[in-house]
Amino acid sequence: MELALVLLIAVLLFGANKIPKLARSTGQAMGEFQRGREEIEDELEDVRNGGSTDTDVETDVDSDTVDADTVDSDVETATSKNSN
Repeated sequence: MELALVLLIAVLLFGANKIPKLARSTGQAMGEFQRGREEIEDELEDVRNGGSTDTDVETDVDSDTVDADTVDSDVETATSKNSN
């Protein structure tokens, strides 16, 4: 009885022609969620077993990168020169 009531309300709210599209998009979203959950579970299992993951942070630093403290000090120097 409750299922029939829910279906009737769905038809009234969305219309009969939009119900299949709504069901299809809901199924696709559930599938994507399931795949994402499985990927996370696999990565957690790898970490538990001592393996590395593809999402490890690289430890190499490019020589082109500038330290944030250096930028801050350069900004402070330029600001103090402009205020004089």
